[in-house]
Amino acid sequence: MRRSCFALFLPLIVSIALASFAGSEELSPQPESGAKVCVAGVNNRTAKSLFVERMTDRLAHGLRDSKLIAVVMDSTTTNDRDLHPTLENSEELKRRECDYMVLTQVADPKSRPTEPVIPPISIGGKVPSVDASDPMGGQSGSPYRDSLEVNFAVFRPGSPKPVVNIRISHQL
Repeated sequence: MRRSCFALFLPLIVSIALASFAGSEELSPQPESGAKVCVAGVNNRTAKSLFVERMTDRLAHGLRDSKLIAVVMDSTTTNDRDLHPTLENSEELKRRECDYMVLTQVADPKSRPTEPVIPPISIGGKVPSVDASDPMGGQSGSPYRDSLEVNFAVFRPGSPKPVVNIRISHQL
């Protein structure tokens, strides 16, 4: 249930982000109701199974509800941690003649494959619990919960610099 709620809020967040740069001097005013937005396929950088095609379609549908023309692209979002248009994204953006492009990536904030992970050192701490039903291994605190991080960026054609670049964490 929590995953479906999160997927429902993603289009709202992107449409708000598109509207948020209305006051910027270097960009055009707020996208008009007829602005065309290309939505690249969502990239899944987690070990969890996600329906990225469905997430991409929901994002496009949510943008259409915001009175924008949303087109689902054949190309997908880059697998790099920092979002940027790929050559395929850029070519498709030109071919489809979109005013904006949205790149979206779902990542696991605890696993950073490009960053080294240093194991924690504990001296004099509690001995881990041998009880398999203990989610925290004998430590006090709330039960362990999975979390996901959604990264999305909005680009204009011909610009490698994002207009909007947001990272949102969500606990499942």
